Amino acid sequence: MCGIVGFVSKNRDEESIHRMLHIQNYRGPDDHGVYVQKIENDIVHLGHNRLSIQDLSSHGHQPFVSDCENYIIVFNGEVYNFKSIRIELEKLGYKFVSESDTEVILYAYKAWGMKAVEKFLGMFAFSILDKNKQTMFLVRDRAGVKPLYYYDNGGEFLFASELKSFHEHPSFQKEQNNEVLPYYFQFGYIPAPYSIFKNTYKLRPGHYLEYDLISNTYNVIAYWSADACYAKEKFDKSEKEILADLEELLTDAVDLRMVSDVPVGVFLSGGYDSSLVTALLSKDKSRKLHTFTIGFDDKKYNEAEHAKAIAKHFGTEHTEYYVSKKDMLDKVQSLPFYYDEPFGDSSAIPTMMVSELAKKDVTVALSADGGDEAFCGYSKYFFLNKFAPVFSNSFQKTMLKSMLNVFDGKQIEQINSFLPKKIQQTNIRDKYNKFKRAMNADSLEMMFRNASSYVDSQVVKSFLKLEANSSLYENFSMKKDLSFLDNMMLTDYKTFMVDDVLTKVDRATMSVSLEGREPLLDHRIIEFMAKVPVELKYKNNQGKYLARKILYKHIPQALIDKPKAGFQIPLAEWLQTDLKPLVEKYLDPFKLDKEIFNVEEVEILKKDLFNGNLSNVNAIWFILMYEMWKEKWFT
Repeated sequence: MCGIVGFVSKNRDEESIHRMLHIQNYRGPDDHGVYVQKIENDIVHLGHNRLSIQDLSSHGHQPFVSDCENYIIVFNGEVYNFKSIRIELEKLGYKFVSESDTEVILYAYKAWGMKAVEKFLGMFAFSILDKNKQTMFLVRDRAGVKPLYYYDNGGEFLFASELKSFHEHPSFQKEQNNEVLPYYFQFGYIPAPYSIFKNTYKLRPGHYLEYDLISNTYNVIAYWSADACYAKEKFDKSEKEILADLEELLTDAVDLRMVSDVPVGVFLSGGYDSSLVTALLSKDKSRKLHTFTIGFDDKKYNEAEHAKAIAKHFGTEHTEYYVSKKDMLDKVQSLPFYYDEPFGDSSAIPTMMVSELAKKDVTVALSADGGDEAFCGYSKYFFLNKFAPVFSNSFQKTMLKSMLNVFDGKQIEQINSFLPKKIQQTNIRDKYNKFKRAMNADSLEMMFRNASSYVDSQVVKSFLKLEANSSLYENFSMKKDLSFLDNMMLTDYKTFMVDDVLTKVDRATMSVSLEGREPLLDHRIIEFMAKVPVELKYKNNQGKYLARKILYKHIPQALIDKPKAGFQIPLAEWLQTDLKPLVEKYLDPFKLDKEIFNVEEVEILKKDLFNGNLSNVNAIWFILMYEMWKEKWFT
């Protein structure tokens, strides 16, 4: 796990490449390197911060230059199957000087060109300079685990693992891209390929960029897509066969991610996905697992006891830490630096805390993200799928909307608290508000979009003066030949998972120089699950049906079955109390940009919050995160 930067310029500028590296030094504090080379009329600058995971020796230093000096690479991530690819290359006559996957990637490109990426199992963002072709390539992994940004103002071309590096280059023009703000204030993140700045983009997952150093132009090319996976025919196999194949695939995916020359641990929440990863790793009895979790004194948000029970069952070396309110609140001030464009997912705070805990004992930690999108785990899938037929019956839809308007989120929370614990829903207020928004939609596509948002689009329109760019929502388009369930999972895989979940985990782990690995995002898993009939994804009124069946082979069902909690913090309570001074400071009507905000409407949101109306907590938090980000990077 590392950080990469680079740019193409008419002038040699080693000072800028070093500054670009330094500001993201935490991504790779073990080693640093730069490479500067003139190609025709341009000078290519490449830089690398190294977090040593494979081949800890100096042979793993980057930028890595090939033996003939015609190919140079800077690489962030891991290719887990590099040893088998290396054997192929050795048979072709290639000689290796290191034990790193970096060298294997470079010579795989030399041997097979960009077709080489199809052989890679892993998470990666890398750049290869090909002097022979006078071309530079940028490549991002299929799921989008590793970030990669680029900037092109028609003069100089820049790329980096994080946006903040661009601020260190004199040609970067900090012009805010206001078109993305309506999307951000509705969902809490900015979707690829867009960013908060003009002329600045995220390279999409499963894509590579080919930059021509002669013409100074580039093309972005897709080499893999989740859409193509779902377009394939479903399996014609029995449930038993599918379960056997899936367990074999999952076991291989988690085992591959234990390949490391440094200690490896697992983030264990006590939920299905992290328990499944732990269970599969525990099949190898010679392996001593380290597991980590954080707890909260407030029982509504605490999953530490569940995690401890799972850890005890599997006999892991378990570490838990109960964080104080002060621990968590202190992290709020650091969010704008590490999440260097507006980012509203408040679970970034506990994710940073558990990363900090794990870093004390390990350098690599496995996370179980991607399970909900692959295995059908989010409760919104089940509810929306159940009520989808209502859309074809106007009477039923009117009656349902009327019933939903009888109760508000607070009342639903009270009702939920009286239900048996086994069927209680966590974070019920947010879920209920999303469901109400969904039922006000005019189409299935809009229903899912509303259910996936954290702030009602009408509320956003009330406090924001900007119009949404419709192209931002293109990934929400439903495929006609897919079931509604498959459409929802596919959409989340391309949107929320990439630009929210994976952004959250990457920045949180990297903030403490910890490598996060995602076994459930092995691309073979989504390729497999996309071909599984929906009847086996959601069966017997259970999501994650297949994942549960595999997990139940390794753990008593009673130990694991419980309501899904997620990684939540008491956000509403904080904004009303400890964080109130920040809300007052940053949402001050004299401070807010009147060309962006309807200041009077923001004042109404604030007064509602402080008077106990929690229906728009997320709107307040998103505005706060935006304003704190703006202060950090524009002053």
